[in-house]
Amino acid sequence: MQKQTIVGIDVSSATLDICVSNEQGQLSFVIKNEVKSIKKFFSSYKEQLIIGMENTGRYNWNLYEAFKETGHRIFVVPPLHLKKSLGLVRGKNDKIDAVRIAAFIKKSHAELPQWKPSSQTIQKLKILLTERNSRIKTKVQLLKQQHDYAKMKHLGIYKYLLKMNQEQLALIGKQIKKIETDIEMVIRADEKMDTQVNLIRSVPGVGKVLSWMMLAKTEGFELITEARKMACYSGVVPFANSSGTSIRGRHQVSTYADKAIKSVLHLAAMSAIRLKNDLQHYYQRKVAEGKNRMSALNAVRNKIVHRIFAVIKKQQPYQISLLLS
Repeated sequence: MQKQTIVGIDVSSATLDICVSNEQGQLSFVIKNEVKSIKKFFSSYKEQLIIGMENTGRYNWNLYEAFKETGHRIFVVPPLHLKKSLGLVRGKNDKIDAVRIAAFIKKSHAELPQWKPSSQTIQKLKILLTERNSRIKTKVQLLKQQHDYAKMKHLGIYKYLLKMNQEQLALIGKQIKKIETDIEMVIRADEKMDTQVNLIRSVPGVGKVLSWMMLAKTEGFELITEARKMACYSGVVPFANSSGTSIRGRHQVSTYADKAIKSVLHLAAMSAIRLKNDLQHYYQRKVAEGKNRMSALNAVRNKIVHRIFAVIKKQQPYQISLLLS
Protein backbone atom coordinates (compact mmCIF):
# COMPACT_ATOMS: atom_id res chain seq x y z
CA MET A 1 0.00 0.00 0.00
CA GLN A 2 1.37 3.40 -1.00
CA LYS A 3 2.17 5.71 1.90
CA GLN A 4 0.13 8.90 1.87
CA THR A 5 0.93 12.35 3.16
CA ILE A 6 -1.85 13.84 5.30
CA VAL A 7 -2.16 17.59 5.82
CA GLY A 8 -4.30 19.24 8.51
CA ILE A 9 -4.92 22.99 8.28
CA ASP A 10 -6.23 25.17 11.09
CA VAL A 11 -7.64 28.29 9.46
CA SER A 12 -7.70 31.78 10.93
CA SER A 13 -8.12 35.24 9.46
CA ALA A 14 -4.43 36.09 9.05
CA THR A 15 -2.53 32.78 9.28
CA LEU A 16 -2.75 29.06 8.56
CA ASP A 17 -1.32 26.49 10.97
CA ILE A 18 -0.36 23.41 8.95
CA CYS A 19 0.45 19.90 10.16
CA VAL A 20 2.09 17.60 7.56
CA SER A 21 1.97 13.94 8.61
CA ASN A 22 3.56 10.94 6.83
CA GLU A 23 5.50 7.77 7.61
CA GLN A 24 8.53 9.85 8.62
CA GLY A 25 6.60 11.72 11.31
CA GLN A 26 4.87 15.06 11.42
CA LEU A 27 5.96 18.66 10.94
CA SER A 28 4.19 21.90 11.83
CA PHE A 29 4.29 25.16 9.88
CA VAL A 30 2.67 28.60 10.01
CA ILE A 31 2.10 30.60 6.82
CA LYS A 32 0.07 33.66 5.86
CA ASN A 33 -3.53 33.14 4.79
CA GLU A 34 -2.85 34.46 1.30
CA VAL A 35 -3.21 32.75 -2.08
CA LYS A 36 0.42 33.45 -3.03
CA SER A 37 1.79 32.01 0.24
CA ILE A 38 -0.43 28.92 0.01
CA LYS A 39 0.60 28.14 -3.56
CA LYS A 40 4.28 28.64 -2.72
CA PHE A 41 4.11 26.30 0.30
CA PHE A 42 2.31 23.44 -1.47
CA SER A 43 4.35 23.73 -4.69
CA SER A 44 7.15 21.83 -2.94
CA TYR A 45 4.94 18.72 -2.69
CA LYS A 46 4.89 16.83 -6.00
CA GLU A 47 2.76 13.90 -4.82
CA GLN A 48 -0.99 13.96 -4.29
CA LEU A 49 -1.79 15.14 -0.76
CA ILE A 50 -4.83 14.43 1.38
CA ILE A 51 -5.70 17.81 2.87
CA GLY A 52 -8.29 18.51 5.57
CA MET A 53 -9.53 21.77 7.02
CA GLU A 54 -12.43 23.16 9.04
CA ASN A 55 -15.16 25.10 7.29
CA THR A 56 -14.66 28.61 8.67
CA GLY A 57 -16.63 30.50 6.03
CA ARG A 58 -14.85 33.32 4.24
CA TYR A 59 -11.51 32.57 5.93
CA ASN A 60 -11.33 29.47 3.68
CA TRP A 61 -11.66 31.44 0.44
CA ASN A 62 -7.93 31.86 -0.17
CA LEU A 63 -7.44 28.11 0.28
CA TYR A 64 -10.25 27.37 -2.17
CA GLU A 65 -8.70 29.71 -4.72
CA ALA A 66 -5.22 28.18 -4.30
CA PHE A 67 -6.46 24.56 -4.48
CA LYS A 68 -9.03 24.81 -7.28
CA GLU A 69 -6.62 23.66 -10.02
CA THR A 70 -4.47 21.21 -8.04
CA GLY A 71 -4.69 17.44 -7.99
CA HIS A 72 -4.79 17.18 -4.22
CA ARG A 73 -7.70 15.54 -2.42
CA ILE A 74 -9.38 18.22 -0.32
CA PHE A 75 -11.82 17.66 2.56
CA VAL A 76 -13.70 20.52 4.23
CA VAL A 77 -15.14 19.38 7.56
CA PRO A 78 -17.98 21.12 9.46
CA PRO A 79 -16.64 22.36 12.83
CA LEU A 80 -19.30 20.48 14.80
CA HIS A 81 -18.46 17.19 13.07
CA LEU A 82 -14.80 17.65 13.93
CA LYS A 83 -15.50 18.67 17.52
CA LYS A 84 -17.74 15.66 18.22
CA SER A 85 -15.27 13.24 16.62
CA LEU A 86 -12.40 14.26 18.93
CA GLY A 87 -14.00 12.89 22.07
CA LEU A 88 -12.69 14.06 25.44
CA VAL A 89 -9.81 16.52 24.88
CA ARG A 90 -8.13 19.11 27.07
CA GLY A 91 -6.60 22.36 25.92
CA LYS A 92 -6.30 23.77 22.44
CA ASN A 93 -4.27 26.12 20.31
CA ASP A 94 -3.84 26.56 16.56
CA LYS A 95 -0.90 24.14 16.30
CA ILE A 96 -2.68 21.40 18.26
CA ASP A 97 -5.87 21.95 16.25
CA ALA A 98 -3.95 21.39 13.00
CA VAL A 99 -2.53 18.13 14.41
CA ARG A 100 -6.01 16.99 15.45
CA ILE A 101 -7.45 17.83 12.02
CA ALA A 102 -4.68 15.80 10.35
CA ALA A 103 -5.39 12.83 12.65
CA PHE A 104 -9.12 13.03 11.95
CA ILE A 105 -8.61 13.21 8.16
CA LYS A 106 -6.21 10.26 8.24
CA LYS A 107 -8.80 8.14 10.05
CA SER A 108 -12.00 9.31 8.34
CA HIS A 109 -11.25 10.66 4.85
CA ALA A 110 -12.59 7.51 3.16
CA GLU A 111 -16.05 8.27 4.61
CA LEU A 112 -16.07 12.01 3.84
CA PRO A 113 -17.25 13.75 0.65
CA GLN A 114 -14.38 15.28 -1.28
CA TRP A 115 -14.42 19.04 -1.80
CA LYS A 116 -14.95 20.31 -5.33
CA PRO A 117 -14.63 23.94 -6.46
CA SER A 118 -17.96 25.78 -6.66
CA SER A 119 -18.97 27.57 -9.82
CA GLN A 120 -18.67 31.36 -9.90
CA THR A 121 -22.46 31.64 -9.92
CA ILE A 122 -22.75 29.60 -6.70
CA GLN A 123 -19.95 31.63 -5.09
CA LYS A 124 -21.70 34.90 -5.96
CA LEU A 125 -25.03 33.55 -4.69
CA LYS A 126 -23.53 32.49 -1.35
CA ILE A 127 -21.79 35.84 -0.84
CA LEU A 128 -24.92 37.84 -1.69
CA LEU A 129 -27.04 35.68 0.65
CA THR A 130 -24.51 36.23 3.44
CA GLU A 131 -24.64 40.00 2.88
CA ARG A 132 -28.44 39.92 2.82
CA ASN A 133 -28.56 37.92 6.05
CA SER A 134 -26.19 40.39 7.74
CA ARG A 135 -28.47 43.30 6.85
CA ILE A 136 -31.59 41.41 7.94
CA LYS A 137 -30.00 40.92 11.38
CA THR A 138 -29.09 44.62 11.55
CA LYS A 139 -32.66 45.54 10.59
CA VAL A 140 -34.06 43.38 13.39
CA GLN A 141 -31.71 45.03 15.91
CA LEU A 142 -32.73 48.51 14.78
CA LEU A 143 -36.42 47.66 15.12
CA LYS A 144 -35.80 46.41 18.66
CA GLN A 145 -34.01 49.64 19.53
CA GLN A 146 -37.14 51.66 18.71
CA HIS A 147 -38.91 50.11 21.70
CA ASP A 148 -36.06 51.22 24.00
CA TYR A 149 -36.18 54.80 22.74
CA ALA A 150 -39.63 55.26 24.27
CA LYS A 151 -37.99 55.00 27.71
CA MET A 152 -35.80 58.02 26.93
CA LYS A 153 -38.55 60.60 26.36
CA HIS A 154 -37.77 62.30 29.66
CA LEU A 155 -34.19 62.94 28.45
CA GLY A 156 -35.36 64.88 25.41
CA ILE A 157 -33.45 62.78 22.85
CA TYR A 158 -36.25 60.36 21.84
CA LYS A 159 -37.13 62.05 18.53
CA TYR A 160 -33.47 62.57 17.61
CA LEU A 161 -32.58 58.91 18.13
CA LEU A 162 -35.75 57.69 16.45
CA LYS A 163 -35.05 59.80 13.35
CA MET A 164 -31.52 58.36 13.00
CA ASN A 165 -32.90 54.86 13.52
CA GLN A 166 -35.51 55.33 10.79
CA GLU A 167 -32.89 56.72 8.39
CA GLN A 168 -30.72 53.64 8.96
CA LEU A 169 -33.72 51.36 8.45
CA ALA A 170 -34.56 53.08 5.17
CA LEU A 171 -30.95 52.71 3.94
CA ILE A 172 -30.77 49.04 4.94
CA GLY A 173 -34.14 48.40 3.30
CA LYS A 174 -32.80 49.81 0.02
CA GLN A 175 -29.65 47.71 0.31
CA ILE A 176 -31.66 44.53 0.92
CA LYS A 177 -33.81 45.21 -2.16
CA LYS A 178 -30.68 45.87 -4.23
CA ILE A 179 -29.05 42.62 -3.05
CA GLU A 180 -32.24 40.66 -3.79
CA THR A 181 -32.35 42.16 -7.29
CA ASP A 182 -28.70 41.20 -7.80
CA ILE A 183 -29.41 37.63 -6.62
CA GLU A 184 -32.19 37.29 -9.18
CA MET A 185 -29.91 38.66 -11.91
CA VAL A 186 -27.15 36.18 -10.99
CA ILE A 187 -29.59 33.28 -11.18
CA ARG A 188 -31.23 34.45 -14.42
CA ALA A 189 -27.78 34.68 -16.05
CA ASP A 190 -27.26 30.93 -15.47
CA GLU A 191 -29.66 28.88 -17.59
CA LYS A 192 -29.48 25.75 -15.43
CA MET A 193 -30.04 27.61 -12.15
CA ASP A 194 -32.82 29.68 -13.70
CA THR A 195 -34.63 26.46 -14.62
CA GLN A 196 -34.02 25.00 -11.16
CA VAL A 197 -35.33 28.05 -9.30
CA ASN A 198 -38.55 28.03 -11.36
CA LEU A 199 -39.06 24.34 -10.64
CA ILE A 200 -38.46 24.86 -6.91
CA ARG A 201 -40.97 27.71 -6.73
CA SER A 202 -43.68 25.51 -8.26
CA VAL A 203 -43.86 23.62 -4.92
CA PRO A 204 -46.66 25.01 -2.67
CA GLY A 205 -45.38 27.45 -0.03
CA VAL A 206 -41.91 27.87 -1.55
CA GLY A 207 -40.90 31.47 -2.16
CA LYS A 208 -37.84 33.25 -3.50
CA VAL A 209 -35.74 33.11 -0.30
CA LEU A 210 -36.12 29.35 0.17
CA SER A 211 -35.37 28.75 -3.51
CA TRP A 212 -32.17 30.82 -3.23
CA MET A 213 -31.08 29.01 -0.06
CA MET A 214 -31.76 25.58 -1.57
CA LEU A 215 -29.57 26.40 -4.55
CA ALA A 216 -26.79 27.75 -2.31
CA LYS A 217 -26.82 24.95 0.30
CA THR A 218 -26.93 22.16 -2.30
CA GLU A 219 -24.66 24.04 -4.75
CA GLY A 220 -27.12 23.57 -7.56
CA PHE A 221 -28.10 20.09 -6.26
CA GLU A 222 -24.58 18.76 -6.87
CA LEU A 223 -23.24 18.82 -3.29
CA ILE A 224 -26.38 17.38 -1.65
CA THR A 225 -28.16 15.10 -4.08
CA GLU A 226 -30.62 13.23 -1.83
CA ALA A 227 -33.78 14.62 -0.28
CA ARG A 228 -33.34 12.78 3.03
CA LYS A 229 -29.82 14.15 3.49
CA MET A 230 -31.09 17.67 2.90
CA ALA A 231 -33.99 17.06 5.29
CA CYS A 232 -31.52 15.88 7.96
CA TYR A 233 -29.30 18.89 7.31
CA SER A 234 -32.35 21.14 7.73
CA GLY A 235 -33.38 19.48 11.00
CA VAL A 236 -36.83 18.28 9.93
CA VAL A 237 -36.31 14.50 10.20
CA PRO A 238 -37.49 12.89 13.46
CA PHE A 239 -35.15 10.34 15.07
CA ALA A 240 -35.83 7.67 17.69
CA ASN A 241 -35.25 8.59 21.34
CA SER A 242 -35.11 5.36 23.35
CA SER A 243 -32.64 3.29 25.36
CA GLY A 244 -33.24 -0.10 26.95
CA THR A 245 -36.32 -0.16 29.18
CA SER A 246 -35.77 3.16 30.94
CA ILE A 247 -36.13 5.64 28.06
CA ARG A 248 -39.15 5.44 25.79
CA GLY A 249 -39.33 8.97 24.42
CA ARG A 250 -41.10 10.17 21.33
CA HIS A 251 -39.24 10.61 18.07
CA GLN A 252 -37.50 14.00 18.01
CA VAL A 253 -35.84 16.21 15.43
CA SER A 254 -32.13 16.76 15.98
CA THR A 255 -30.74 20.06 17.27
CA TYR A 256 -27.77 19.60 14.92
CA ALA A 257 -29.24 21.45 11.98
CA ASP A 258 -28.90 24.53 9.82
CA LYS A 259 -31.19 26.85 11.79
CA ALA A 260 -31.40 29.44 9.01
CA ILE A 261 -32.85 27.13 6.38
CA LYS A 262 -35.02 25.41 9.00
CA SER A 263 -36.69 28.72 9.89
CA VAL A 264 -37.33 29.51 6.21
CA LEU A 265 -38.76 26.01 5.72
CA HIS A 266 -41.06 26.67 8.66
CA LEU A 267 -42.39 29.81 6.97
CA ALA A 268 -42.85 27.84 3.74
CA ALA A 269 -44.83 25.16 5.59
CA MET A 270 -47.02 27.80 7.27
CA SER A 271 -47.72 29.28 3.85
CA ALA A 272 -48.41 25.88 2.28
CA ILE A 273 -51.05 24.85 4.84
CA ARG A 274 -52.96 28.11 4.18
CA LEU A 275 -53.21 27.41 0.45
CA LYS A 276 -55.50 24.95 -1.31
CA ASN A 277 -53.18 22.06 -2.07
CA ASP A 278 -52.37 18.49 -1.04
CA LEU A 279 -50.02 19.65 1.74
CA GLN A 280 -52.88 21.57 3.39
CA HIS A 281 -55.09 18.50 3.03
CA TYR A 282 -52.36 16.30 4.58
CA TYR A 283 -51.86 18.69 7.51
CA GLN A 284 -55.59 18.96 8.26
CA ARG A 285 -56.01 15.18 8.06
CA LYS A 286 -53.15 14.52 10.47
CA VAL A 287 -54.43 17.09 12.98
CA ALA A 288 -57.93 15.59 12.75
CA GLU A 289 -56.41 12.18 13.52
CA GLY A 290 -55.00 13.61 16.76
CA LYS A 291 -51.42 14.29 15.69
CA ASN A 292 -49.66 17.16 17.46
CA ARG A 293 -49.90 20.33 15.35
CA MET A 294 -46.17 21.04 15.43
CA SER A 295 -45.37 17.43 14.52
CA ALA A 296 -47.78 17.66 11.60
CA LEU A 297 -46.22 20.98 10.54
CA ASN A 298 -42.74 19.45 10.72
CA ALA A 299 -43.96 16.63 8.47
CA VAL A 300 -45.05 19.30 5.98
CA ARG A 301 -41.57 20.85 6.13
CA ASN A 302 -40.10 17.44 5.41
CA LYS A 303 -42.47 16.90 2.49
CA ILE A 304 -41.57 20.29 1.01
CA VAL A 305 -37.88 19.28 0.93
CA HIS A 306 -38.74 15.95 -0.75
CA ARG A 307 -41.00 17.68 -3.29
CA ILE A 308 -38.26 20.16 -4.17
CA PHE A 309 -35.84 17.32 -4.91
CA ALA A 310 -38.55 15.45 -6.84
CA VAL A 311 -39.21 18.34 -9.25
CA ILE A 312 -35.46 18.80 -9.77
CA LYS A 313 -35.00 15.10 -10.51
CA LYS A 314 -37.99 14.88 -12.88
CA GLN A 315 -37.36 18.33 -14.39
CA GLN A 316 -41.09 19.00 -14.26
CA PRO A 317 -43.04 21.63 -12.28
CA TYR A 318 -44.98 20.39 -9.28
CA GLN A 319 -48.52 19.32 -10.07
CA ILE A 320 -51.03 19.86 -7.27
CA SER A 321 -53.21 16.77 -6.87
CA LEU A 322 -55.87 17.71 -4.34
CA LEU A 323 -58.43 15.02 -3.56
CA LEU A 324 -61.37 16.10 -1.43
CA SER A 325 -63.80 13.55 -0.02
